[in-house]
Amino acid sequence: MMVKKVLILLFFIALFSSFTPPDGDNLKWYDWNEGYPIALTKKKIVLVDAYTEWCGWCKKMDKDTYTNAEVIKKLNEHFIVIKFNPELSELKYNVDSVTYSAQDFFAQLTRGENTGFPTTYFINPSKKSLMIDPGYHDAASFLLVLDRVIADSKGK
Repeated sequence: MMVKKVLILLFFIALFSSFTPPDGDNLKWYDWNEGYPIALTKKKIVLVDAYTEWCGWCKKMDKDTYTNAEVIKKLNEHFIVIKFNPELSELKYNVDSVTYSAQDFFAQLTRGENTGFPTTYFINPSKKSLMIDPGYHDAASFLLVLDRVIADSKGK
């Protein structure tokens, strides 16, 4: 009887340890040069998460907001999500036929304003519009921001 219980327990351990969640349960982060062309092709909104390695609020947003199931679902459905660290100066960013340094690309995103970190940039390629949303958001307030961006993209 004890052997049977152990075998059943081992079966369940093996079953659950091999379980991987479906792709819809995770965010697929892109770099700019990979994500931007996908957004153009799929006609999705680009979300650029501007962060730095030293930014505590950026890490908190990654941990608390970008792991929320409702946020993930909404982002996967309507957005291409891109991580951007403007302090990585060796990288180049292609926008249509122009190549920018990290600093020049950041200047384009910020429109020359100091927004701090984290800042989320929403680019609607079909409307050629940019929305800047500076600061940390918990999941509930970020969902409201996402709803506003989605509504704007649909002309509502």
